[in-house]
Amino acid sequence: MRSFWLTAVAFLLAEAVMAQEPWQPVEEWKTYAISGTSGVELYASIGERGPKIGQEVRTIALTNFKLTWTRKYVPQPDGSCTLTTARPRLIITYTLPKPSSPLAPDLKRMWDAFITGVRRHEAVHGVMIKDMVKEIERVSIGLSAPNDPKCTKVRAALQAKLGEISRAQRQKSSDFDRVEMSDGGNVHQLILALVNGR
Repeated sequence: MRSFWLTAVAFLLAEAVMAQEPWQPVEEWKTYAISGTSGVELYASIGERGPKIGQEVRTIALTNFKLTWTRKYVPQPDGSCTLTTARPRLIITYTLPKPSSPLAPDLKRMWDAFITGVRRHEAVHGVMIKDMVKEIERVSIGLSAPNDPKCTKVRAALQAKLGEISRAQRQKSSDFDRVEMSDGGNVHQLILALVNGR
């Protein structure tokens, strides 16, 4: 009996440690090929080959993510159900342009400044995605619903929260792009510097 009790305690401790263990996202940086011997040509090539948003619109760079969850719903003695574990697996993929041939020194200098700024912009989107996942994790663990022996109510409650958090993240990302790409915004300035040869 004592051996069983020790084993049970060890298992519970291990489960608690796993629940508290911080997760880390996987971040991948990919490129698509462009060509040109001037800033104008490079930017035109981006317009022809850049990743698409939806069916029509091409963009300079794109940040996508894949998010899956390991969740554990536990029916409670009082008939309620509690979400005790919510562990994310997050893969963020950044797609950026890359010249297919070596650039002349002056053009390379301009390109390096441009792509450094674009990477910085996309990294902010990555931070927003990670913050969204952390918020989902925060509202998930411990979420409970009364009179829910089959854990259907708590699942529905979670889905409602996920929708709100996801919409807020998309709005924040859209607002950030709008500011960055408006006249005088950081990305707008990067484009002008590249095509005007500054």
